[in-house]
Amino acid sequence: MRKHDGAGNNTEHRRNQASGPEIGRRQFFRTLTGTAAGMVVAVSHGAKAAATATASAIPAMPLLDRPRGDAGRDFIDGHGAAAYGYTAKDGDLAFKGFEGKRWAMLVDLRKCIGCQACTAACKFENNVPGAVFRTWVPDVEIGRYPDTRRAFLPRLCNHCKRPSCIEVCPAGATWQRRDGIVVVDYDRCIGCGACVDACPYDARFINPLTQTADKCNFCAQRTDQGLLPACVETCVGGARQFGDLNDPHSAPARALQQRPVQVLKPETGNQPCVLYIDLTDALQNNLPGRPDLWSADRRAAGEPSGDWTTEEVSQ
Repeated sequence: MRKHDGAGNNTEHRRNQASGPEIGRRQFFRTLTGTAAGMVVAVSHGAKAAATATASAIPAMPLLDRPRGDAGRDFIDGHGAAAYGYTAKDGDLAFKGFEGKRWAMLVDLRKCIGCQACTAACKFENNVPGAVFRTWVPDVEIGRYPDTRRAFLPRLCNHCKRPSCIEVCPAGATWQRRDGIVVVDYDRCIGCGACVDACPYDARFINPLTQTADKCNFCAQRTDQGLLPACVETCVGGARQFGDLNDPHSAPARALQQRPVQVLKPETGNQPCVLYIDLTDALQNNLPGRPDLWSADRRAAGEPSGDWTTEEVSQ
């Protein structure tokens, strides 16, 4: 016998009538959800298999195939394994560089507005950690009061024709490519800081994450593929230009032919390939440095920071 509620309604019969269509809808959505999930899993497995096949097709490189530890992770994390395939395809271009080229950068100080767009672009492109810089633009005051004026001096590795940093490296971790770009192998570098001390332009530093030497490399991962360095690409005033000195039509080569250009600390004999227009005598041999970065990084690494401290330089 069926039970009735107090209102005289058949509860069981009502429940059966209401639950029938509801169960159908639920079953439909469950089926639909399961089908979609299966499709997602299938696509995911297919993409994973394709990525694995692509990675296995990239030939192993002698030095950069598998970076050990954290050293060198900035390049692979920022650009992916495809960069290594490109390097292998083009005959170890990342190691040897272009034959017959001599890359150089021209900085027109009349156009620099000190916006630091180049500094930010370099950090994003090369995954440079905080408190250190591959390129930076000091804002300095030159002259004596009341005859003073504000000046900007974009700084970076000069990729010298006679780089003093290479010959002092005990591990052979830094070398110069055929196209003049000076590069660092983070896996070989032991973080001794000899190259940092040997650079007369304060262009090198100890990376606080990798504990190895680091610096500007003219965005070799970009220039090797026909692109401009990140700092040149983003320069608001067009103050930075990049090109091949061996090409008479490039901006640096034309500048050498048309107007006087200057380099930093010419007396060192390093023969820099970062050229400046309108570089004043006050800045040419008296560069605004960044001693706090080097000293702080040395102390953080548990190494002696030396006599070069912020307090001594500021005196």
